[in-house]
Amino acid sequence: MGKLIGVQFQQNGKLYYFDTNGFEVKPGTYVIVDTSRGYDLGEVVLGAREIDEETWKGSLKKVIRIATQQDIQHGIENRLKEREAFELCQKKIAEHKLEMKLVSVEYAFDNSKILFFFTANGRVDFRSLVKDLASIFKMRIELRQIGVRDEAKMLGGLGPCGRPICCGTFLDSFQPVSIKMAKEQNLSLNPTKISGVCGRLMCCLKYEQDHYEQTRKRMPKVGREVTTPDGTGPVTDLNIVKETVFVRLTNGDTSEIKEYSLDVIVRNGDEGSRNEPARRENNRERNSEIPAQNLDEANEQKTDEQIGSEKKNVNRQPEEGRKEKNRPKVRKGILGQPVRRENPNRADRETPTPAQEHVKPAQQPAQKTPETPAPAKAAKETPPQKETKQSSPWADALQKAMEAIGEEP
Repeated sequence: MGKLIGVQFQQNGKLYYFDTNGFEVKPGTYVIVDTSRGYDLGEVVLGAREIDEETWKGSLKKVIRIATQQDIQHGIENRLKEREAFELCQKKIAEHKLEMKLVSVEYAFDNSKILFFFTANGRVDFRSLVKDLASIFKMRIELRQIGVRDEAKMLGGLGPCGRPICCGTFLDSFQPVSIKMAKEQNLSLNPTKISGVCGRLMCCLKYEQDHYEQTRKRMPKVGREVTTPDGTGPVTDLNIVKETVFVRLTNGDTSEIKEYSLDVIVRNGDEGSRNEPARRENNRERNSEIPAQNLDEANEQKTDEQIGSEKKNVNRQPEEGRKEKNRPKVRKGILGQPVRRENPNRADRETPTPAQEHVKPAQQPAQKTPETPAPAKAAKETPPQKETKQSSPWADALQKAMEAIGEEP
């Protein structure tokens, strides 16, 4: 376990944390601490608190010692030197005709360097200025460009509300602010009314943004039909602060706008949505009555007759389905290609049908037979071969037609 304190180096500046290093300090006392730019004098703002060193991210720098009266006096002298350096730097800026505005000057506690803070619209070539200042002060010179918000924080002032600006009193860091926050809070979008001293959007727009977002989710949208104790009508306006809704009620040819509390307002269509979670919960309970692990036990309780009937139903196929399987497949035509049709009499040419046997010899054309009749007799003696191919419906129809022709006198 360790102890840390919060230290500020500027008035209303950023808060930095340091390890107490065994010193007992209270808020309001001055300490000498080790920083990235050397030893510096700071004021304790946050008292000592115990923390777990393992959970704290990063290593904390330690307090060197508690500031003495001489250290405090040296800090006061540096503040006086800063004013002189500020006036001298402004004169040099005017001589070099640089488009920059000097904001503040800071002396390091050990007088090793001087920091000059300025604002400008763009990049500025201040190399000649740095040479002149280094020749005068005989120490290291640093020029840092800052934004307009940092400028307002250093200079201070009064805000549109008449109170000291927040960044100059208690804000140690700037929060991002957007124009969307002003729209959700129903504020005027006039830049002069929603801008601060720095010319940017006021930081106080961020304070109530979370409350507006949460409250707006619970309230109906403008233009939606709602039900009130006096009737049904569309929403015309919302009051987020009071959590009230303005509804237009129509009575014949006249209409009236009334203000209602959010508790007495019912959105049309919300009753079904309110009961939807209960329905889902009931369905879950029904589905969970027979868990997956008990399905085998439920199957075992079935009788043999039920299991046999289920198997018969599964294996049973309708007769229509069997006939469809035996039907020949019809080849569908493709656009741009000739359709190939099967000749139903092709199988009959290879094997003679019974209809051809009943045809009279006179009707058949005379064919030349070879002189040797031995093969013909052998052909008569050989038994007829069975048809291997199945006859098609066209062949059956043709066979019936030929049988009818052969029976005619």
